[in-house]
Amino acid sequence: MEVVCPIDEKCAPEIAALLQPPPPREIRDYFDQLLASREGCRFKVRQDGEFGKGAYADVDFKEGELLLRDQMPFGFRFRFIGTLELQIGRRLFFQDLGLSSSHGCDTGSCFDVSNEHGASDSSDGDNVTDEKSYDNSRKCASGSKRAKVPLPKEIVESLMNGEIVLPYSDKFSLPPVTPCSGGCQEAYYCSTACADADWNSFHSLLCTGEKSEAFSTKALLQFIQHANETNDIFILAAKAIAYTILRYRKSKAILLSSYMKDTAHVMDNFHMPLLLEAWKPISVGHKRSDLVVASPLEDYFLYIDDLPSPEKEKAKKVSQPYLDALGDEYALCCEGTAFFPLQSCMNHSCHPNAKAFKREEDRDGQATIVALKPISKGEEVTISYIEEDLPFEERQALLADYGFSCKCVKCPEES
Repeated sequence: MEVVCPIDEKCAPEIAALLQPPPPREIRDYFDQLLASREGCRFKVRQDGEFGKGAYADVDFKEGELLLRDQMPFGFRFRFIGTLELQIGRRLFFQDLGLSSSHGCDTGSCFDVSNEHGASDSSDGDNVTDEKSYDNSRKCASGSKRAKVPLPKEIVESLMNGEIVLPYSDKFSLPPVTPCSGGCQEAYYCSTACADADWNSFHSLLCTGEKSEAFSTKALLQFIQHANETNDIFILAAKAIAYTILRYRKSKAILLSSYMKDTAHVMDNFHMPLLLEAWKPISVGHKRSDLVVASPLEDYFLYIDDLPSPEKEKAKKVSQPYLDALGDEYALCCEGTAFFPLQSCMNHSCHPNAKAFKREEDRDGQATIVALKPISKGEEVTISYIEEDLPFEERQALLADYGFSCKCVKCPEES
């Protein structure tokens, strides 16, 4: 017997309306407004009958030139926070528990709190771009296997509570850890401004702390546990829903404040339009992107290795035991997940003219798109959703998961 969700049964018309794609004109108007709000954004979004949305250069771009730093409506794990010692301590702590190193990444949210088109912390769509932010010479993880030499538990605890200070760690300062104002142990931020933006955008409904505005924190805890044990994309989906609810409530309050009476009649007429407007940033077709935030630990150990003698020998006497304890995982990055409104408009090509790439100055997890070759004004900007150096058959198999068969200039030549 098929189980029917009570919400699906009760709200079927509303759910169907939310899942219906917006008309092309609404999508065009939305992106026109979004592009106008982004200072220095130099491309246009156009609708194409065959391929849907596409991004087109509005000026000529040189090879290596920055095309876009896209702001996320919501996501998570986008900036290392705390101290270098805390990062090492947490990584060793989780390593000792046998958990993956991603648990040891003490990362927080970093928001553009002035961005009215997006919330902040961290588009659930079909196209996933794995934005690997390393080049051939400095990869996130070492290719060789380093044997780990465990450290005493007391040393690891001292790293995490600030009792140990490593030489030259002040050269790699990180934003201080800002806890959730609601009192939960799930969310940490890079600043109070980011924490406040997150709370007002969606976290107030997803917080499990004392000040939570959630209907049931018990149910929320069960949901979070399920997401952690299965797929954390559920967390991102919850943020999208909470974001929509709070946008709807804000619009509803503004509307009702202008009416002194008969508010029930007003809501009968405006309930669905307000909800659709609140949902619009999601419905225009944002796609999820997985971003890599480079670890400061790799930079730190490379810095020590590049010191002149005798400073190098003196510093390595202190730092080497920690490097030995971390093994290969000293250089592992943290992967964040987010929805990006503008990057999501870029179509795939196995022979792209742009790529998602993290430069040395790009440490905050925003989507960064750089030109791979000269791009002329009016030319479509394309990126690769997959590893474009794979054989033709493997590329097509991977792209089948995205629901299309690639017909770029490279694929017909290799088919």
